[in-house]
Amino acid sequence: MRIKLFTIFMVALAIVSCNNEPRDYATISGQITHKNSDSVTIRGTSYSKTIPVNEDGSFKDTLKVETGFYSLFDGVEYASLFLKNGFDIHLELDTKRFDQSLEFSGIGAEHSNFLAEKIRLNEKLFNLDQLISMDSLELESEFTQIRNQLVNFYEANNNVDSSIINAGPKSIDRTIASYKRYIGNINEVKRQLPEGMESPVFNDYENFNGERTSMSDLRGKYVYVDIWATWCGPCKVEIPYLKSLEKKYEDSNIAFVSISVDSAKRSGSWEKAREKWKKMVDEESMGGVQLFAPEGPKSKFVEDYINIGIPRFILIDPEGKIVSAVAPRPSSDELIKLFEDKNI
Repeated sequence: MRIKLFTIFMVALAIVSCNNEPRDYATISGQITHKNSDSVTIRGTSYSKTIPVNEDGSFKDTLKVETGFYSLFDGVEYASLFLKNGFDIHLELDTKRFDQSLEFSGIGAEHSNFLAEKIRLNEKLFNLDQLISMDSLELESEFTQIRNQLVNFYEANNNVDSSIINAGPKSIDRTIASYKRYIGNINEVKRQLPEGMESPVFNDYENFNGERTSMSDLRGKYVYVDIWATWCGPCKVEIPYLKSLEKKYEDSNIAFVSISVDSAKRSGSWEKAREKWKKMVDEESMGGVQLFAPEGPKSKFVEDYINIGIPRFILIDPEGKIVSAVAPRPSSDELIKLFEDKNI
């Protein structure tokens, strides 16, 4: 009897010991609402693994990783991860509010939650409409304040991996430098395409109904142009605001035109690009004039307006002249002020 009890004890002890041994792999699971794809891909510097996503938006798999930074690609957008063998993390995500909804739980979740929160803080601090309205001295002062806030954010989160904290200063400086370059590009666009200049035009662009639309068809109205793509996360964020504007100004002398620059290069073929465009316009119940640029980002209208990235918004007056070659976004209060200034 004693021998049997001893044997049972040793087996139980062995099981507990095995369970307490560090795992040489990480586990990741998730629940995606409004999934963009039937799979997600985890990518690192020299690592890539594709994980199937079930019909209900759930997924789960194990990963053998080197400790460090990774990205999760859902077919349209990316999320930042920090992974280490032994972690067991679960993410919740609604693709219609990608950055805003992303949240992690489980063992090791605090590191990826920090990265998600940093993205949200960046979006709050780097208010592009406000930044481009500042002169050079105001801009430098604002960037100094932004840097200080981000440094404080890193220093206040001492529970995350030291490699994340140590990467903070360089990451902050790279982001600020990127915004400085982008604002410089915007100022150059405004210099080359000033208010009052005759606007570039688009001709015979395919519309959602399968017909053709040209800029001349909208003559006599203000035209607010949204240049976007189905794969562009920031573009999708603006869709609800754009729909709200369309409703608010439905009886005003303004046309809202959305031009998709989805391309064969990203989608695999022009037909697939067109299908993605039509599917999203339908699923999002997007209004206004929905157009498909024939050569994507290389279409003449887009290039004539100097392509500096998307989303991009443009306001043109009823005579076909430029009001703003880089207009405020639909989500910005500055756009309403601009409309009011023009008595729209």
